[in-house]
Amino acid sequence: MSTPEKTYKYYWEDFPVGQIREFGGKTMSAEEIIDFARQFDPQPFHLSEEAGRNSLFGGLCASGWHTCALAMRMMCDAYLLETASLGSPGLENIRWLKPVRPGDTLHVRTVVLEARPLDSRPDVGLVRTRWEMLNQNNEEVMQMEGYGMFRRRDVTKVQAV
Repeated sequence: MSTPEKTYKYYWEDFPVGQIREFGGKTMSAEEIIDFARQFDPQPFHLSEEAGRNSLFGGLCASGWHTCALAMRMMCDAYLLETASLGSPGLENIRWLKPVRPGDTLHVRTVVLEARPLDSRPDVGLVRTRWEMLNQNNEEVMQMEGYGMFRRRDVTKVQAV
């Protein structure tokens, strides 16, 4: 006996080109910045205010990888966990545009740049998205572009074509 396929809220068809989503709202603390840095990016300017002051950044700042991880978490909480996601084949670029400081409140804006079915798997669609992480002043602190793969909603119609 087979298990019925799970129904998701969002499939490939729900990511049209030009779609914009905004979500999140996380205020950064010095403790969170330092804790992440200790575990994953122990460069001095991520570990102490004093080292940060003596760096190009002029103060304690979050690791860019911390910023990326926060964007991913915000996306999961906002909608990704309700999608028919099949993962990602990767990112095209990541740019860290401004330091993220203690007290900054971050949110994400995503823009769908491209959406197309996979030639090799017509039941799967590929979505290219630009993620913009913004601070409380709507200043862009990080930008990345990447791909997501999603099941298509009606596989029987796709296979009949």
